[in-house]
Amino acid sequence: MNETLLRQLLADVKTPSYIFNQDEFLNRANLVRKAFGEKTGLCFSIKANPFLLGCLPDTFNKIEVCSPGELTICIKTGIDSSKIIFSGVNKTAADVERAMEYGAGTFTAESFLHVSLINNSAINRGITVPVLVRVTGGSQFGMDENDVISLINNRHKYKGVEFVGLHYFTGTQKRKPAAIEKELDYISHFAERLKAETGFETKRIEYGTGLAVDYFKDNADELEQERLEAISAKVRQISNRYELTVEMGRFFAASCGYYLTRVMDVKTNCGVNYAICDGGLNQLKYDGQIQGMQIPKIIHIKNNEAAESKLQKWTLCGSLCTTADILARDAQFDSLEIGDTLVFCRTGAYSAMEGMAVFLSREMPVISLYSKAQGLKILRNLIYTDIFNTP
Repeated sequence: MNETLLRQLLADVKTPSYIFNQDEFLNRANLVRKAFGEKTGLCFSIKANPFLLGCLPDTFNKIEVCSPGELTICIKTGIDSSKIIFSGVNKTAADVERAMEYGAGTFTAESFLHVSLINNSAINRGITVPVLVRVTGGSQFGMDENDVISLINNRHKYKGVEFVGLHYFTGTQKRKPAAIEKELDYISHFAERLKAETGFETKRIEYGTGLAVDYFKDNADELEQERLEAISAKVRQISNRYELTVEMGRFFAASCGYYLTRVMDVKTNCGVNYAICDGGLNQLKYDGQIQGMQIPKIIHIKNNEAAESKLQKWTLCGSLCTTADILARDAQFDSLEIGDTLVFCRTGAYSAMEGMAVFLSREMPVISLYSKAQGLKILRNLIYTDIFNTP
């Protein structure tokens, strides 16, 4: 979105605010589809941005849901339950029961406990449910190879479960295509080992690439497309052997988000120009909370177009009572004044969800969707966090 459009939308939303561009989200999904081909399934991990669930393109075959809260969002949004892959490291019996009642299409199992919970719930309902066994990448997530082999060797004991394949995700922000290619080779080779040692035929592989997003580079779209295309041949190769679904959140959503915050005060302390904004790090978070050290793309919408031109460097601060609340240092603007709006770009993934939302009991931001066809739609107005229940 350009400055002209953002200025128009600003008339209808308060700050601080997020606007997510549906058209840009669709374009990114189509870009991935073109690179990976029609045989490769696409799964959107809604933890990256659950607000996009209501405008999810048909490009996506699956939706990864990792918590009871995310499942609630799916239910309220009316998502096709058969698309849901109910995942997450902490599943309780109640969580599994609820997901099964809603009709989640697939479950992942991160442990023997998960398999038992899913199996028991399915047996009680007189059904059999598809399960993907998550293979660990060396962290607390998933199961190690020997446990997976042991589980598959004893698969006949689980009458309510149909083991259909493997789930594999090791982490995010992978910048080297070779690392992703290596992981795809690993999980496909492990599938071959499973067949050799247990006779189990892996039908499906659910793989999270963790493909990196560039937040602070002018040619971010170009760099990201290069990475995407660099792994496309390997993805297509694996999808010719298995029913492969590529699961991503950040890569799909990051570029479609815009965070709007208004300048509330300006001052110069010890030779440093400071702008105090009505947002802050409680609401805005780039990769690894490093926005104080790098400058993202920021669109400056002036409140006073007639202001005298004066190019200066500014340190942008939020509204929290901590020196850590720095949105950017040495960001250069022409005539930055009280009442101006700053729009932080590429904030479509995680940013709205990862901040310290209730620190200092500040309000939570407005959330909106925009598309050229439908215009602006406000999903959530400001939420005030100063209300609590007393005994």
